[in-house]
Amino acid sequence: MTTHTNANGVVAQRLARARAIMQREAIDAWLVPSADPHLSEYLPGYWQGRQWLSGFNGSVGTLVITQDFAGLWADSRYWEQALKELAGSGIELVKLMPGQQGPLEWLADQAVADTVVAVDGAVLAVASSRTLASKLYERGARLRTDVDLLLELWKDRPALPANPVYEHLPPQASVGRLEKIRRVRETMAERGADWHFIATLDDIAWLFNLRGSDVSYNPVFIAFALIGPQSVTLFVGGDKVSRFVRESLERDGVSLLEYTQIGAALREVPGSARMLVDPARVTCGLLDYLDSEVSLVEGLNPSTLFKSRKSEEDTRHIRRAMEQDGAALCEFFAWLDGALGREPVSELTIDEQLGEARKRRPGYVCPSFATIAGFNANGAMPHYRATEAEHAQIEGDGLLLIDSGGQYLGGTTDITRMVPVGQPSLEQKQDCSRVLKGVIALSRAQFPKGILSPLLDAIARAPIWADSVNYGHGTGHGVGYFLNVHEGPQVIAYQAPTTPQTAMQAGMITSIEPGTYRPGRWGVRIENLVINQEAGQSEFGEFLRFETLTLCPIDTRCLDLGMLTGEEKAWLNAYHAQVSERLSPLLQGAALAWLQERTAAV
Repeated sequence: MTTHTNANGVVAQRLARARAIMQREAIDAWLVPSADPHLSEYLPGYWQGRQWLSGFNGSVGTLVITQDFAGLWADSRYWEQALKELAGSGIELVKLMPGQQGPLEWLADQAVADTVVAVDGAVLAVASSRTLASKLYERGARLRTDVDLLLELWKDRPALPANPVYEHLPPQASVGRLEKIRRVRETMAERGADWHFIATLDDIAWLFNLRGSDVSYNPVFIAFALIGPQSVTLFVGGDKVSRFVRESLERDGVSLLEYTQIGAALREVPGSARMLVDPARVTCGLLDYLDSEVSLVEGLNPSTLFKSRKSEEDTRHIRRAMEQDGAALCEFFAWLDGALGREPVSELTIDEQLGEARKRRPGYVCPSFATIAGFNANGAMPHYRATEAEHAQIEGDGLLLIDSGGQYLGGTTDITRMVPVGQPSLEQKQDCSRVLKGVIALSRAQFPKGILSPLLDAIARAPIWADSVNYGHGTGHGVGYFLNVHEGPQVIAYQAPTTPQTAMQAGMITSIEPGTYRPGRWGVRIENLVINQEAGQSEFGEFLRFETLTLCPIDTRCLDLGMLTGEEKAWLNAYHAQVSERLSPLLQGAALAWLQERTAAV
């Protein structure tokens, strides 16, 4: 939805209708999170109510509506975008910052006796509902989770997705679903649980070795899973599962029921059950179906940790996917170098050309997220997305930031590179060099196995902080294996809680992507994916190091090489030598020439 929509008053009309329904239902405040019953990052159209209601297109944000206020909470990645898209809507941008009130705290702070706050419990995490309900209770207010106001308000709401489900097969699927289910049951037993309910789509896709396309960019499908003492049931639309896939599942003892039957199935779980659930990854509306006598065993879904630790066989496939992705990028960048200054190139052209280059590569399935191509000022918005209505031509002097990724049968990629356009300024080169110093610092780090991942953040930031520069987003996120490009439980971000589940283990894939953003001028981000590898043992315990997986030159034309130390130059030269060695056999002509030129030693 564009600024033009807001200017026409469409969003203001929707807010007015929402307030009328709230008044009729005696609801004082309505919380509209960016969420679905699976707590997904990217939402099927049916659950994009916050976007439809507010006109803000960012993937993360929380809307709160009262009779005299409407606010959209968003973090620094989205501030510039939100200011544009909310203009004229009657919705205020509330900037999420460390130490400031989030939407739940704000709602609790505003509440007085008898205040009623409503949210669709089907899309609110158990942990969040408990926090909010408790805070409201202290004020004499209450939380309603039994109502979805969008059912009445959103007349042309999209249907649930109905795309086919398919198997992720060997050799890329290196562990069978029976073995995965066995491991999960083993963990259930260790925790004293005889039942386990899973709502998150990446966990389900991984556990059953199935993939789909119900969610943009993530090869997952809408489903629930319920593991009982003697049964394993997958709840998925029957028309999405072919006879071949159904028979394969049934041979492995997996029963199929319709997606909409999950409520009835949860009601039938006996009161004596001990149910393992992750309160951060299941919604309160779903657990409301359970008998009140069911005992909840709360903790991380076993599958979340299992799938984060890629096996050596998985890693071999991932390395090959990285080579194919790197080759596609070389072809793209060779084209871009030849096109700039000779033919019209826009941010939209870049998205199209990148997609075409990846499509030519074996094993490619789809993008892993929406390509971010931001020239100069647009690059200062970390989650910028060019549209037909608003995009820049790539011309003149400056910096072009390109953040893109692909889903391959053998892995998921995510890479950001900077491209010089014309003659970048010295300050722009200094920003690129400083960010690269952060990438190198963390890439070279060795650290104790089991260290809580948020603690590693300062290593990447130290060279950037040294010049009194900072950035608002985290430094790294976990990445799936032909699954979600953003995957836990590890995250490299000082803003993230240092919970035991964030411990670094061998086989975890994480991004390293520090940045610098100068609003209205330019933005810089350089990103590689790395995997935790064993680094040996000493009297102080076991240690890990990073192996860099991403293979693509870092354009030295963007750098002030005088800012790099001898060790940093040695790292860059060694990285470029490896990139050249592994990608050269996959390239020819202009792409090979571009690779050789861009990997020359500095």
